[in-house]
Amino acid sequence: MPKEYRRTSYAVWEITLKCNLACSHCGSRAGEARTQELSTEEALLVVQQLAEVGIKEVTLIGGEAFMRPDWLEIASAITQAGMLCGMTTGGFGISLQTAQRMKEAGIASVSVSIDGLEATHDRLRGRKGSWESALRTMSHFREVGLNFFGCNTQINRLSAPEFPQIYEQIRDAGARAWQIQLTVPMGNAADNADILLQPSELLDLYPMLAEVARRGHREGVIIQAGNNIGYYGPYERILRRGADEWSFWSGCGAGLSTIGLEADGAIKGCPSLPTAAYTGGNIRDRPLREIIEQTEQLRFNLNAGTSQGTDHLWGFCKSCEYAELCRGGCTWTAHVFFDRRGNNPYCHHRALEQAKRNIRERVYPKVPAPGLPFDNGEFALVEEPLDAPWTENDPLHFTADRIQWPNNWQDKPKSAYSDSHTISL
Repeated sequence: MPKEYRRTSYAVWEITLKCNLACSHCGSRAGEARTQELSTEEALLVVQQLAEVGIKEVTLIGGEAFMRPDWLEIASAITQAGMLCGMTTGGFGISLQTAQRMKEAGIASVSVSIDGLEATHDRLRGRKGSWESALRTMSHFREVGLNFFGCNTQINRLSAPEFPQIYEQIRDAGARAWQIQLTVPMGNAADNADILLQPSELLDLYPMLAEVARRGHREGVIIQAGNNIGYYGPYERILRRGADEWSFWSGCGAGLSTIGLEADGAIKGCPSLPTAAYTGGNIRDRPLREIIEQTEQLRFNLNAGTSQGTDHLWGFCKSCEYAELCRGGCTWTAHVFFDRRGNNPYCHHRALEQAKRNIRERVYPKVPAPGLPFDNGEFALVEEPLDAPWTENDPLHFTADRIQWPNNWQDKPKSAYSDSHTISL
């Protein structure tokens, strides 16, 4: 078997778009099932193909995965095929009995979405009581012995001020890992741009994230930075050392180590990527192996490390000293802001370098998203003096002063600029 068939090892599989929440930041605009979702028979054939191409771990997502009647049958098949099966859930409506069935089906790990303290979480998730239900779900996991569960959190202007207190809530709930990522303008979030962090606000965000990560490492909660977190600022290794103390960002892995599957059989190099621009094919039309091997949408990262590996870069990223290693950061993030990859405004190193030049960057919507699952519009980017008055009528503007530190935390960072240097590689 040619080597390239086995370049991927991790798959994220949206098994249905049906959902019992209505999140204002949902990139897939989940709610109703897709019109032609895979049948049980087709889904079980997909499981076989995932194993054949060398996938080692599959995470089931939605929508809400358990809204699909055969979800536990699919989970069992994944486990029986020798792959690890995980799940990401909003946690609304998982009973103790369901948690027990999940364990029996072989689901090895679960991540529960927690996007703020109670009021913020319920606001973002579009359903009152969703926060209480998510915490209750975690208690069910503990009771049935499904012990390796964690949480995931979207960081935006609503959740960022509460971040240290969110940490305390999920730690006390028994979470062992916490994946964090920045909310970006895909799907519903593209329609709610006021909640998105501005690039210059990263200067106040990252010292806080680093302090929470330090505390998490001391207290046994692994902070796992998502693909649009960080990039060569002073806290890069602190935020990425969950798996390896010396880890740092080394470029987009879409189609290299990961693939994403949509509920109707569409295949992408990463589950977060926009459907229209990055779908390589459909499992109903072509074998998974052929899609991975032959389609450009799953091969665009294969030139990483070559002279062509930075041809797609533009703007700040094109001239960045980390260009060859970083390759523009998270493809998903760059594309949904500017409708093309290669220039990522959510970069800590970039914000620090711009600040040295007395510049801050601001983005604002220019072209609206069309209203489809995994869609995006287009944003404009402007440069302003670092000390210019902030935009009027912007009540969600995030600053370090808005962070809600727990009273017993004595070692919180004092300044956004106290560690304004970059990582040495």
